[in-house]
This record gives sequence, structure tokens and C-alpha cells, in this order.
Amino acid sequence: MNPLLNQLQPYPFEKLKQLFASVTPHAAYRAISLGIGEPKHPTPAFIQKALADNLDGLATYPTTAGTEALRATIAGWLERRYNLPKLNPATQILPVNGSREALFALAQTVVDPTQHALVVCPNPLYQIYEGAAYLAGAHPYFVNCDPARNFAPDFASVTHEVWSRVQLVYICSPGNPAGAVLTLDDWAELFALSDRYNFVIAADECYSEIYFKAEAPLGGLEAAHKLGRTGYPRLIGFSSLSKRSNVPGMRSGFVAGDAEILKKFLLYRTYHGSAMCPSVQSASIAAWNDEQHVVENREKYVKKFKQVTPLLQEVLDVDLPDAGFYLWAKVDKLVAISDIEFAKRLYAEYNVTVLPGSYLGREAHGINPGQNRIRMALVAEVEECLEAAQRIVEFTKKLSSEKS
Repeated sequence: MNPLLNQLQPYPFEKLKQLFASVTPHAAYRAISLGIGEPKHPTPAFIQKALADNLDGLATYPTTAGTEALRATIAGWLERRYNLPKLNPATQILPVNGSREALFALAQTVVDPTQHALVVCPNPLYQIYEGAAYLAGAHPYFVNCDPARNFAPDFASVTHEVWSRVQLVYICSPGNPAGAVLTLDDWAELFALSDRYNFVIAADECYSEIYFKAEAPLGGLEAAHKLGRTGYPRLIGFSSLSKRSNVPGMRSGFVAGDAEILKKFLLYRTYHGSAMCPSVQSASIAAWNDEQHVVENREKYVKKFKQVTPLLQEVLDVDLPDAGFYLWAKVDKLVAISDIEFAKRLYAEYNVTVLPGSYLGREAHGINPGQNRIRMALVAEVEECLEAAQRIVEFTKKLSSEKS
């Protein structure tokens, strides 16, 4: 067996399952889960129709590069969304089966395991980054996200000795779990480091279309263009329809950026067998070409967050994020309690599931930056999220009264 598999940690939801294994939740409450970041809004009917109307595509083998029509559609969306100059769909765009598998696979393409490589990951993190590093023969290096920097990774804390071994940097903007969006200054800092140390940047932007401010989040390709970085050197952006269009089951996304890296990535993927189903490609074209459903979807999240966040602020240290569909709350505002104990008791006493923040973080540089925080995924309809919030408020006030 591959010995690198032994370095993988259990996934956060497996840890949560083990935490709850001996718990029977209060029977008076119906179950509400804010644990998993899986979109629950209905899939738009026109996307379903586009999928059903193109089932004849099942009779043909798809190409790894995808159809010219899909690549051109994705290029057009990027140009409109980020005000980019014309992209070359043949060399700068590649469809992928959701951003998750592509984020993992890119490490296999760009990491040279013979060079004692490091892969920089934000901390807390999407665990795929860590697993990708290990299985590419590298080691993850965790850069803690600093609340004083709006939860942006503190790249200034990384030493020259570390940077000299880094071959790949994963960045998530808008971030998971805190929802922070990198600024143009943040990107300029990261690009300067990439120029100096020659590492690739993997920009995970799967939450880019769910935001709460008037201005849409800045993207990596957009930042590169604004800073005059022609050709997007050593930069690959990742996006997906899952959150934007409520189609996580379609497994449809794309990567875009540096043509030389994408050429190698396409070669890898040809052997890996990662071609998108033709029917899904047709439905994806319909989805990327329509913005009205995205606007309506975003309005649902805005409504939810504007109602739920003030409720939870009564008892938790939590703020409206820049973007995404998570609330990242510190649980010890009223009473000293760990994130793990908070999640376990909340489930037992009120049948609400949240994810302990320490499950998303790693012990690095003396701390686990997820400790004493919880992640709440506001993915259900507003009424269910409000009911969950009201139970959390009641539970936390109960904890406070027990300690007084």
C-alpha cells in the first residue's frame, strides 16, 4: 500500500460522527444541521432541463479538454465577471469535475517530490489541500489566518528558509471558514513572493458568487490583471457551479490561468481519466451563461445572514463575513467552553449540528487557530436557519446561567 496514505487525517465530518456516536439528541427537537457546506437551495429548472435535453451525449466518450463551446462560455464568464482581457479558451481554460478534484490533482502536476517540497496551506483549511500535499510527496506548511488581518493568512510570518522549499501555495478567497476576501495588497504580496521563490498559486474561489457587500469579491486573475501580470504567471484559479448555481451533484467547475501550467495539467488529467460528461457540459454552458439565477440565489443568502447574524451576536463573537455561506463564531463570549464541548452539548440538548473549528485547523506555531470557534453553514432555507439560531441562543444563555 502507498505509505503516504498513513499521513492523512480523518475528515472533519468523520471526527464529528465519532464525537456524536455516544450521544442521543433531545427528542423534542427535530434535527437541524449547520455542519456540512452543501447547498440546499433548489437547482434552477432551466439547468435541469439542459441536462435532460442533452442525454444523447451519454453515447460518446468525452474529451479531457472539454468542448470548445464550454471553454468559450467559461472564458466569456470570466471576462465579464472580472473585467479581464480576452482569454484563450484553448490554452487558458480547462473544465474539471468540480473544484475539489482539481485542487487535489494540481499538486500531483506541479510538485517535484524529490526536492523536499513544501505546500503552503491556510490554517484553518479545506482538508483537500493537506491531503494533496502529502499524496504528492510534499509536506504541508500551515500559515495561520490572523483575525487582525480579517482572517487572511499571515505570509509575513513565513521565513526565507521555508519559502525556498515551497512549490505550491493554496489560497482560498473568499475563505473557508471565515469568508474573508483577499485585498489587492494581499495579492500583490503573494505575487511578489511567487516571483521571488517561483512557486505556483492555486486560488480556490468556489464561494466567489455569494457575497454581502455591493462590490463582488476580487479574484486572483482579476488581481493579476490589475497589477499588470500578463499571462497570469504561476497562477491557476479554480471555480465551480456547485455553490453559484446549486448543482453540487453535477460536479462541474473549471481551472484558468497560466497556459504552460494548464498544458501540463491537461497531460496529467488525460492519464487520470478526468473528463466531464457531455450532458453535464451542456448543462454547464446554460448555467455559466445565466446570471439572474445567481442574483436570486445570492439574495436568499443575504436575507438569511442579515437575520441570523444579529441573533447570534447576542451570545457569540461573530460578524457578517465578506462572502461565502459560513459563520465563523467564537463560542466563549459568555462562558468558557471548548468548541468540541459546545458542539457536542448543542447536538445532545438541542439537536443542532455545528462543526468544531479545531477540526478545520491544525496545531501550528503554538496554536490551533480554529480552537474555541465553530463553523455554521447557513445553507438551508431561512426559516430553518433562524430556528437553529434561536436554539443556539437559548443553549448558550443556558450555559451562561449554569456558570453563574
